[in-house]
Amino acid sequence: MSVTVEPFLVERFRAALGRQTGLAFDEQRLGFLGDVLMRRLARLGRSGEAYLAALEHGKLPDEIAVLARDLTVPETYFFRHNDQFRALAERVLPERMRDGRPVRTLSILSAGCATGEEAYSLAIIFREAVDDPSWDIRIRAVDLSPAALEKAARGRYTAWSLRDTAPARRRRWFLEQGGELVLDESIRRAVRFEPRNLAAEDAELWNPGSYDVVFCRNVLMYFEPDRMRQVIDRIARSLAPGGFLFLGHAETLRGVSEDFHLCHTHDAFYYQRKDALHPPAETPPPVLTPARVAAEVALQLDGAFVDAIRGASERVAALMPGAAPAAAVPRWDSAPVFDLLQRERFAEALQAVRARPADLSGDPDLLLLEAMLLTHDGKIAAAATVCRALLAIDELHAGAHYVLALCGEHGGDIAEAAEHDRIAAYLDPGFAMPRLHLGLLARRAGQREAARRELTQALFLLEREDPARLLLFGGGFNREALVGLCTLALKDCGGRA
Repeated sequence: MSVTVEPFLVERFRAALGRQTGLAFDEQRLGFLGDVLMRRLARLGRSGEAYLAALEHGKLPDEIAVLARDLTVPETYFFRHNDQFRALAERVLPERMRDGRPVRTLSILSAGCATGEEAYSLAIIFREAVDDPSWDIRIRAVDLSPAALEKAARGRYTAWSLRDTAPARRRRWFLEQGGELVLDESIRRAVRFEPRNLAAEDAELWNPGSYDVVFCRNVLMYFEPDRMRQVIDRIARSLAPGGFLFLGHAETLRGVSEDFHLCHTHDAFYYQRKDALHPPAETPPPVLTPARVAAEVALQLDGAFVDAIRGASERVAALMPGAAPAAAVPRWDSAPVFDLLQRERFAEALQAVRARPADLSGDPDLLLLEAMLLTHDGKIAAAATVCRALLAIDELHAGAHYVLALCGEHGGDIAEAAEHDRIAAYLDPGFAMPRLHLGLLARRAGQREAARRELTQALFLLEREDPARLLLFGGGFNREALVGLCTLALKDCGGRA
């Protein structure tokens, strides 16, 4: 039969997938979703209306597993991002083995394991790093796609899957057989593969305190914001206190969870669960990305810039579900502070922000503003103190780490400055200023290749940076001046703008 898919059916398909899997598909992927839907309708011989009605009401229990094969295209290989596996071997495993547990078994979850390369890499790392035979490991690997899990259970791979595997490791754990590389049986036995939906409230999978380590890499980026928070809440509960979470390189917990400390070793970022957990929010707010805030600012740029910033804040607040009515919000007009900031009257702006009401003394945004104004006024030690107070409230605050980078540079500790810049850039990949600062530090140290890399990224980000952040962090320079500075520094290092 001939199958056509109307746009409203694709929208219903997207909504149904979001509810049942938590997967998010933006406008650019609607064409892809339409193709997937068309193929399923043709294969099943059903109309779009009948198929979607059944899918929406849970009358196709096996359909989500089938769709997972078409909707997710896992790109993975053994020891991908090896810096994280080094951190696991040299920091995480030794720390977890020192907790005095009665049963000498470590438990690891590979969430979104795809075709098994990550889970088997974890087993190999354990075997190589732990030479005490009294210790054992239990690795649970879960994925939505039965086809991927079936391939994983076979333990047979091509050379492409081992493209980042050291030759000695490859010889030790794999046997060439019929053009394939067959994994050692002892490694295969260490991993148990199961079909699971991470977006579902699965009491057995998320049993409290079950895991020492969770790898959930390059999975959260596909979830809608509220589902992302729910998954992270479940992971936090299922980790033992002090357990560790590894995310993908482009994923952070900034604005998502307060239940973890950020760790940075072996050139890798990862997280350690705090001893006590925050109760999950009943109605989690949406993730306010820099792009979204910038869009809100852009909507109001016809008037004065300070009014635009204030108006954007009001518009963003109005978008948040369950927001308190305007009368309940503490009234303190920050417009004069931003006006002074824009006119580079930093000392007066600092006096104004310090005159805020006592009930706003711990407001993170105002603490950041105070810290930045203190740096402008040359009060570096005081700025660092305010930043540390801010990080005690919000450990994953990118702006606080950037200001600490400026403080570190002023104090002559370039290594500390670069470390805080890297943390800020990781926590907020769209934040231009730490990239620019890293590039300038590298240029000063004669590290031309590193300088070119950071300055190239900074130039890209500066042209897209949120105007409000440029006002706060630009040191009195506007976008054009910062772009010009970055361009000159990049050319001086042999790069091309």
